[in-house]
Amino acid sequence: MELGKKIRQLRLKAKLTQEQLAQQLGLGAQSVSKWENGAAMPDITLLPRLAEIFGVSIDDLFDLTAEQRLNRVENRLDTEEELPRELFWEYEDFLKGQLEAGAHRERATVLLAYLYWHRMRTYARKTGRCAREAVRMAPGKKDCTWMLNMAEGHAVWDWNLANHRAAVDFYREVARANPDCALPWELLMDNLLADHRAAEAEEVLAHLQTLPGVNPILREAYRAHIALARFNEPKADGIMEQLMAEHGEDPACLFETAQYYAKKADYRRAIGLYELAFERDPARPRFQDALMGIADIHEILGEHRAAAETWDRIVRLLREEWGMTEDTALREALEKRDRLLAMA
Repeated sequence: MELGKKIRQLRLKAKLTQEQLAQQLGLGAQSVSKWENGAAMPDITLLPRLAEIFGVSIDDLFDLTAEQRLNRVENRLDTEEELPRELFWEYEDFLKGQLEAGAHRERATVLLAYLYWHRMRTYARKTGRCAREAVRMAPGKKDCTWMLNMAEGHAVWDWNLANHRAAVDFYREVARANPDCALPWELLMDNLLADHRAAEAEEVLAHLQTLPGVNPILREAYRAHIALARFNEPKADGIMEQLMAEHGEDPACLFETAQYYAKKADYRRAIGLYELAFERDPARPRFQDALMGIADIHEILGEHRAAAETWDRIVRLLREEWGMTEDTALREALEKRDRLLAMA
C-alpha cells in the first residue's frame, strides 16, 4: 500500500479529519490532502510524529512485509551503536510476534538474540568505562573489578569462575541431539580444550573424524591442541610441522598454524603465517580475522604504529571488499586505528 493511502486509512481509523491531523503536525490541511492523493510525500522528519499519533511503528506506515521488517531490523542493528529505547521496544515486540506467527520463527529468534546482544554490548561498554575509572580511583578495592571482568572478558584467577563447564554442557547436549552436524561438536571441542579436558576432547575428535565435510586441516590442528592440553609441546609442534609440510600452501592451514603459534606466544612466527594466510586467501571478500591477529600481536608487543597500520588495512578491506560505509564494524576499526595512532 502506498504511504498516502496508508495515512488515510490510519487517519480514518483514528477518527481524525485532515484538518485535525494537520493541526497536530503543525501543518495546513492541504498538506495532508496532498499526501493522501499521492500528489506529495510527508517530510521524513514527520514520520516519527505520524507514527506516534496513529499509535503504530514507522514501519507500519509503509505497510512492509514481515520479511522486509526483519531486514530493516538486521540492517539497523548492523549500523547503529545504540538503539533508542523506543525503537528497541518496538523491535522486541515485533520479533516476539514473529515467534508466534511461525513463518519466520527461526530468523526472528536469531534477530531477537542479536537485539539483546546488541543492547548487552552497548551497556557492557558503558560498564567498562565506568568500572575502569572506578578501579583507577581505588586500585586496591574489588568493588568494580568483577564488573570489569564480566563486561570485557578479563581473565579470572578463581577456577570456579573461569571454567567453561556451562558451555561444555550446552554444546554436548546440542551435539548429541545432532550427531551428524559438525559445528556443535567443534564448539564443544573448543570449550573442552580451553579447560584442558584432553581426554574428553579426544572422544569428540574421534566422532568428528567420522563426519563428512570436516576439514582435515582442522582435525590435525585439534590433535595438536589436545597434545598442548596434555602439556606435550614437542608432540604438538611435530603435528603442526607435519601439517605445514603437507598443506603449507593452503590458506586454511596457514591460518590454523598462525593461531597455534599465537596461542604459544611465538608472535613473530604467527605474524608471518597470518600474513601468508591473508595474502593467499582466494575468497572475495576476505575476512578480517588474520589482520586482526596481526594487529593484536603488534599491540601486545607495544608496536602501536604497526598495529595502527594494520587496522588501516582492515578499514580498507571493509570499505573496498565488503562495501561498508556506515557499519558499526567500520566505525570500530577507525576508532581503534586512531587510538593506536595517538599512542604511537
